[in-house]
Formats: sequence, C-alpha cells, structure tokens
Amino acid sequence: MLTGKTAVITGGTRGIGAAIARKFAAAGANLAIFATRGGEAAEAAIASCRELGVTAKLYLCDISDASQVETAAAEVLRDFGSVDILVNNAGITRDNILPGLSTEDIDTVIDVDLKGAIFVTKAFVRSMMRKRSGSIINISSVVGLMGNRGQANYAAAKAGLVGFTKTIAKEYGARNIRCNAVAPGYIATEMTAALPEEARNELLKLLPLGRLGEPEDVADAVLFLAGDSSRYITGTVLKVDGGMYV
Repeated sequence: MLTGKTAVITGGTRGIGAAIARKFAAAGANLAIFATRGGEAAEAAIASCRELGVTAKLYLCDISDASQVETAAAEVLRDFGSVDILVNNAGITRDNILPGLSTEDIDTVIDVDLKGAIFVTKAFVRSMMRKRSGSIINISSVVGLMGNRGQANYAAAKAGLVGFTKTIAKEYGARNIRCNAVAPGYIATEMTAALPEEARNELLKLLPLGRLGEPEDVADAVLFLAGDSSRYITGTVLKVDGGMYV
C-alpha cells in the first residue's frame, strides 16, 4: 500500500507513534522517526520496523526548536531523497486547572504540540511541493474539539492543530498535497493505564463503544489517510474516540 514511499513520524518510538510506525512499515513504507531521546526502547522500536523489511532510521530532535528541526529535516532529505508522508504525532501534557498552570506549563505544551508540528511541516513541505504530492496527518485530540477541564493548554494546542490542518489543506491542495487530522479519544497507553480503577470505570461510561481505544485503532486511521484510498480527502478531522464526542 505504501511500498517505496518515505514517511516521517514524530514521536514514533512509543505509544501511538510506535503503532503508526509499525503499521506503515508493514505497508512497505521506509521510515524517518523523530524522537527527543534514544536508548534501548527507541532502538527496539526502530528494530521492530526494520524486521518488516523496510529502512527505518532514528533522528534525535527537539521539535520545539526550529533550528534542530531544520537540521534533522536536511539529514532526512539527504538520506531518503524526498518525503511522501508526514505524521505530526509528538505531543506532551502538563495538566492543571488554569490558575495552577505555570508559564512553563503553557509554553512547553504549545511549543511541542502546536509549534513543533508547524516547524516540522514547514521543513518538509517544499520537498512535497517539488514532487507535487504528499500526505500530512496531524494527530490532534478529541479534547481539541470539545475541551476538557484541567487541560486548557493541551486543548488550545490541539485545537490549534485543527486550524493549522485546514489552512495547509487550502494552501497546498493545488500541489496535490493533502492535510488531515486524526483526533483520538481515550487510548490505552501508559497514561491511561495509571488511572485508578474507579476513574477508569467512570471514563468507560462516557464511551458508547464501552472500551478504551488501542494505539492500533489510531494507526489504522492514519494509514488510511496516508494512502491512496483517501486521495480525495483533505482538510478533515477524523475522530477515533469510540463515540465519546458525537
């Protein structure tokens, strides 16, 4: 499905990002994975993709730093020649009610979750323009659509990604570059695994499907938006939330 294509995935060594990377590798895509740190876990994630017969390389990069992004992007383009797919997945949380959010809490989340996606897209969009093709997928959140108590900074950043997605879709559609967003709901990751049982049970009551999503549920949606099956879809937000926000 993606054989011969090159995909850049930020935050691609764990959680949802790692699931997307494995799904892409299984579909034949070569991978450039951005992460803030290496180590055994990151190397294992890269190795699991290589085992599927594709090229996968790790690039250490703080995406909130525009200069680091430009340097890493130049390395990717030297290594792979061009990029066909970009998945802006990297994100962090610093949760608290608004009066409890420090300036650092606000800046850090917006710098990584929103500005990081802008920096990375800017670094690769010219390569896509030259090819007159490309698919950009931004990982937003259902919180960016409906808001959530205690996540003003995160919700603002993820809502910003939706506006960014629609703008890029309009700016580059004439060059055959599509841009869409995926908005996950509650997904079974390290963060949700730490929830007390009572809180988890209350959360499940909000979900018509009655279960948390899996990282692979999000990865399947991203794979669809990356490939030719979605060739006439751009500027949309695909919710993967089990019906949480209807």
